[in-house]
Amino acid sequence: MKYTRLGSSGLEVSRITLGCMSFGTPGTQFDWSLGEEDAAPFFRQAIELGITFWDTANVYSQGTSEEIVGRAMREYASREEIVLATKVFFPAGPNRYDRGLSRKAIMQQIDASLTRLGTDHVDLYQIHRFDPEVPVEEVMEALHDVVKAGKARYIGASSMWAWQFATLQHTAELHGWTRYVSMQDQYSLLQREEEREMFPLLHATGVGAIPWGPLAAGMVARPWNQAGTGRGTGKDDVDFTGVALFTDQDEAVVGAVQRIAEARGVSMAQVALAWVLHNPVVAAPIVGATKEHHLADAAAALDIDLTDGEVQALEQHYALRRPSYFS
Repeated sequence: MKYTRLGSSGLEVSRITLGCMSFGTPGTQFDWSLGEEDAAPFFRQAIELGITFWDTANVYSQGTSEEIVGRAMREYASREEIVLATKVFFPAGPNRYDRGLSRKAIMQQIDASLTRLGTDHVDLYQIHRFDPEVPVEEVMEALHDVVKAGKARYIGASSMWAWQFATLQHTAELHGWTRYVSMQDQYSLLQREEEREMFPLLHATGVGAIPWGPLAAGMVARPWNQAGTGRGTGKDDVDFTGVALFTDQDEAVVGAVQRIAEARGVSMAQVALAWVLHNPVVAAPIVGATKEHHLADAAAALDIDLTDGEVQALEQHYALRRPSYFS
């Protein structure tokens, strides 16, 4: 495993992040979630591969993902060994303050997450989205107080417009509050809109990207004619706002991945992840695991150095689209 600093911060993370959205009590959020017993092999494999950056959220499987992650951390590793990340914003319960980024919600949700995780702090506390209903000063001061209380070591953000992120960061700078060190955004060969404004902003301000969906829900990890149906895995799928997840031009992109993978004798997932890792702003893409080869492919991608010609072949058919914040 390779390791890197998260942006210009001092926090060192594995270059692959274990995404834990797929772990949780089945049926609480997704039917395809893996319960604790089924998830155990992936935590063990992550440790064996040196993947020590683990990401979950208070909303995943109604909090049971955090519970499973916390127990796995104690069973297969140590608190000191793991860089533990979770998130706040989406509804995590039926009550008014189980959602959003008000000061009350943030303070209640960090305590609830720590209880479920079985620890007194997280290493990275992230806002899952921008909250237009709460003043940015309130959000940033509350997160600063979470850090000062020792409940989080760093803060991060996820999936928003560049101007929103810049506003949050500028507010923190004006008041001497804690700044974000990471941005968890959607980025893959089939979703590159972050390259336009967000990535230049991250590069200029020393923030590391930890992309979600680096394999476009598996669409770039298998031949186009093998695409299935279901959440994010069908050619005609749309996100929760009705935005098409894929376009006809994506077939050419997937075809390029397939040709390069066959020529190199590696999996398509390795090629697609190698391309994501090729971007200097990217610190550690998030890889969800439901099959044994998922994490093995991710680790192997770190050893693939794409040529300029391969990068051009992978990029040349990309089609403009709107970001789909389906996470």
